[in-house]
Amino acid sequence: MQNALLVGLSRQVALARELDVVANNIANLNTAGFKSDGAVFEEYISPVARSENFMGVDRPISFVQDRATWIDLSQGPLERTGNSLDVAINGKGYLAVQTPRGERYTRNGALQTNANGELVTSEGYQVLGESGPITFQPKDRNITISEDGTVSVREGNNTATESLRGQLRIVSFDQPGRLQKDGSSTFLAPAGITPQADKISRVMQGTVEKSNVRSVVEMARMIEVTRSYTQIATLLAQHADLQRSAVDKLAEVPN
Repeated sequence: MQNALLVGLSRQVALARELDVVANNIANLNTAGFKSDGAVFEEYISPVARSENFMGVDRPISFVQDRATWIDLSQGPLERTGNSLDVAINGKGYLAVQTPRGERYTRNGALQTNANGELVTSEGYQVLGESGPITFQPKDRNITISEDGTVSVREGNNTATESLRGQLRIVSFDQPGRLQKDGSSTFLAPAGITPQADKISRVMQGTVEKSNVRSVVEMARMIEVTRSYTQIATLLAQHADLQRSAVDKLAEVPN
């Protein structure tokens, strides 16, 4: 009788993990460049007892095992903002950024400048160019970012020529599925995964890539998970009542 309780408990643990994943997706619905997560589960069959004292052959019991999560790297919808510092990458590339934890990669192109004139992400991370961080001068105006990531400006009253401030470093990966999340919209390349210069992806100025979370789908998943969890909890409670009733009857002393 304990097997039913253990199987139900394993399913509840898996559902709780899936609910955490769904809740995190919904919480980042408006996070630019965010990539949604999905949960992966598998069947775990308990080992068969080896004792030869049983009259019949043991039947294997299937449990639910939380195996891993996966990242949906599909491109999110592009939104026009009109902000000259906002960029979206049309393709499979990533912006290279410098964080306190080392170099990371992001699709979040909602950029701005810090007090030192450096181009940074909304989290304050330096956006890296081909020759290092990109820095603007106080008199820079009319910032232009071309499709290949070249950043140019007009200095002061100069209306004739443009000055270069660098070129965004756009990278891609042979195995993007192995990237690991390191923040809401930044990724870490694990050992053995090397970023490569991406010459195919195009940079779109004045545009940001929104989260690829599908709100309706995630809400439906949340309702489904909650209902399943409640149904299993009810089943386990009924099973516990059945056990309690059996023990009470066995304890009755005949007159």
